[in-house]
Amino acid sequence: MATLATHADYSLYSNAFGFLRQPLNFMPQQSDADVIITGVPFDLATTGRSGSRMGPGAIRQASINLAWEGKRWPWTFNLTKTVKIEDCGDLVFDCGDPAQMSERLEAHANSLLQQGKTLLTFGGDHFVTLPLLRAHAKKHGQMAMIHFDAHTDTYDMGSKYDHGTMFYHAPNEGLIDPKHSVQIGIRTEHSDTLGFNVIDAASANDQTVEAIVGQIKDIIGKRPVYLTFDIDCLDPAYAPGTGTPVCGGLSSDKVLKIIRGLVGINLIGMDVVEVAPAYDHAEITALAGATIATDLLHLWASCQKN
Repeated sequence: MATLATHADYSLYSNAFGFLRQPLNFMPQQSDADVIITGVPFDLATTGRSGSRMGPGAIRQASINLAWEGKRWPWTFNLTKTVKIEDCGDLVFDCGDPAQMSERLEAHANSLLQQGKTLLTFGGDHFVTLPLLRAHAKKHGQMAMIHFDAHTDTYDMGSKYDHGTMFYHAPNEGLIDPKHSVQIGIRTEHSDTLGFNVIDAASANDQTVEAIVGQIKDIIGKRPVYLTFDIDCLDPAYAPGTGTPVCGGLSSDKVLKIIRGLVGINLIGMDVVEVAPAYDHAEITALAGATIATDLLHLWASCQKN
């Protein structure tokens, strides 16, 4: 008689539901997991090409290519034996209601943070970071932020729900301190009136990883830091599947080395956003998003050990 495969006995594409094949738990408030993964299939705040609502599913699907490793190179420990991770699926909200999505995401994050859990969230467009910052600030107070992106998203324009305005609102709401936050990979028009530290893409591409990591650590210090990664920080050669691609970005190799160099920071939350699989080719953008997310989990685990 045929039987269902166990977690340790599967073919590559069978039963690939949770990120990195981690257990699904649709009641995460009752979980004893250290890290909860949530998808937010929302792209109503998009100003470019829509489609990032399909990002969470694409990232999860691509992650099965990473799940077979016990110790992910070049990390020296087995992630899932070090940290308990669960995937609670996607946030549920009425389609077409950005206000409800924002309220429900903030409430969802609040409930998990109050129980001492850490969140890794998959967008969706970048607007989802704002309600997440609001929830994290309630627990941690004003935070530093590490922001990988082609755009600063500090624009004082657009509607209330706009994926280019979150980091205009967040400092004005007292959620993050721009003077102790850093934006990496920027290569579009922006103002410095808010005081963010910017390592633009041209500068980042010319500098060594060690120099960039040193700058980031000097800027954020030991403050609680939220890390947000917009996939369009990567050059379109490495991540074509996104809504607002901009040439001249960073390579996947460089951003992974930067992330790995951040061991020792006080990392308290993280997200990966703006993967839009309809514009992808051979799943390379989704794979980049899944790989970055996997390394963020390793980074968080390493920071906990330190």
